[in-house]
Amino acid sequence: MEFFQTRVKHIVLYLFLAAFSLPALAQNDSLMHILETELNREFQELKKAQVPAYYIEYYVDDFQYATVTASFGSLTQSITGKNRVLATRIRVGDYQFDNTHPVSPSDGNFMPPQGGLGPSMLPSENNEAAIKFGLWRATQNEYKQAISAYKILKDASERHPAAPVRIDDFSKETPSVHYDPPMRDLSVMLNQAAWEEKVKKYSAPFLKNADLIEGDVSLNVTAERKYFLTTEGARIVQNFVSAYINVSGSIRATDGDIAPLHLSYYAPSTSEFPADDVIMKEIENMVELLKQLKNAPLAEPYSGPAILYAPTAGVFFHEIFGHRIEGHRLKNEYDGQTFKAKINEVVLPKTLNVYFDPTINQIGGKLVNGSYKYDDEGIKSQRVVVVDKGVLKTFLMSRTPLENVSHSNGHGRASLGATPVSRQSNLIVETTKAVSMEDLRKMLVKECRRQGKPYGYLFKEVVGGFTVTDRYNPNAFNIFPTLVYRIYADGRQDELVRGVDLIGTPLAMFAEIQAAANDRDIFIGFCGAESGSVPVSAASPSLFVRRIETQKKPRQHQETTLLTRPASTDH
Repeated sequence: MEFFQTRVKHIVLYLFLAAFSLPALAQNDSLMHILETELNREFQELKKAQVPAYYIEYYVDDFQYATVTASFGSLTQSITGKNRVLATRIRVGDYQFDNTHPVSPSDGNFMPPQGGLGPSMLPSENNEAAIKFGLWRATQNEYKQAISAYKILKDASERHPAAPVRIDDFSKETPSVHYDPPMRDLSVMLNQAAWEEKVKKYSAPFLKNADLIEGDVSLNVTAERKYFLTTEGARIVQNFVSAYINVSGSIRATDGDIAPLHLSYYAPSTSEFPADDVIMKEIENMVELLKQLKNAPLAEPYSGPAILYAPTAGVFFHEIFGHRIEGHRLKNEYDGQTFKAKINEVVLPKTLNVYFDPTINQIGGKLVNGSYKYDDEGIKSQRVVVVDKGVLKTFLMSRTPLENVSHSNGHGRASLGATPVSRQSNLIVETTKAVSMEDLRKMLVKECRRQGKPYGYLFKEVVGGFTVTDRYNPNAFNIFPTLVYRIYADGRQDELVRGVDLIGTPLAMFAEIQAAANDRDIFIGFCGAESGSVPVSAASPSLFVRRIETQKKPRQHQETTLLTRPASTDH
């Protein structure tokens, strides 16, 4: 009991010192003051409970948003709004064993209660009484769920012998203090009326063909101010502004199947998007490709050589490799744990290096969206070299420790209100032995002839993919290409095809990577997993793979229209 009291005194002193070190601007931040006051008050009370809390955090996302959407040259939506959302997380027990302790398969399908009421809304105005009431209510509910889970997990641990190596549930980290000054209101940053005209103009080219059944363009802008406070002493306020243009077009093919294509642009502000003429040219090219897809043949299932063009290769690595080195999975006995025991072993070709770097906002001059100063557990972001010359060096880590990696490396991430786990950021794949794209094509043709295949595949564009990592299902992946070509071994012109999904199992695919090109391109997107959807980027050179496998894409059939589409400008 004396140790507990001494430890409490130490924590209270540290909180005072951390608050004192905040910039002067932060002292005038009324929301920060309210959050800090209530956090300290409630922690003092919950430390005295029968099952005391040893850690509490408040995560408040104060955000504004704007969405402008147009379809076939006409405005369909233009909205703005703002919200303030709170996520409260509480840990009871201690760093070694708490209410987040992993569940053993020996306990069947049991899952302890988690999360209280989940994320909750806070008043958008800094009304101290109203905000404190919201914090109190959320904290109380989170604590009730935490002690319920803790008691169940404690009972379960007593029924089963402890593992030979005991791993802490929460790593001890040095708390950080950081403060971004207040940012401008989104209405000042964004000329919404001008963007309404832009998205209408961007979507107008889809009127040029009567077979196009989708021609949508959307602008989504978010300005977020995130507050992160913990009873360990972390005090972090970060600003995030992100803007995306998404273009979606699809055409009804001759057999009634739907063939889609997509374009997307990311920038930290709307002023950093490509020029209008650049975007318009790419949309015009997209319309032309859709016209070609109308008559493109449906591909049959295939196994043989292929080239993964750079953006496709980035998604390929994100899915089959990136998710399998996210550290929290490797502590979960339900997971396949593909690489858990492979640190300092060769897992990729020795010519490849792989690292993740959330500290950068550009790769080769192109903006990337997997960037941040501090992760969602308050840990400073850092570059993490995961594979060096084919050898696995470490994993992406949150504050969930492993046997051989005991601390976070700044990759604890989550979407609004979700509980952070280890997630990817900006993935970069590099090669120490690059060849030209022409040489990559020669390798493909040579391998086609060796395997007796009339053609190989070039996967040029993708829209995304998914993977399964648990041990109760096949550990497979599925990537969704949208622009795929056959490269013929006899020298015929490349042929555009449709209806292809790229499938496989990770270890088999790693063994088939034969070469990488001297190019590089970037896939910008969002990754969905246990902690929600987070922005990520993947940069890779194009790859030659000796053998891939494809399957037919599910059909999205649409019957021929009965009436001529109005306002068509098809020639």
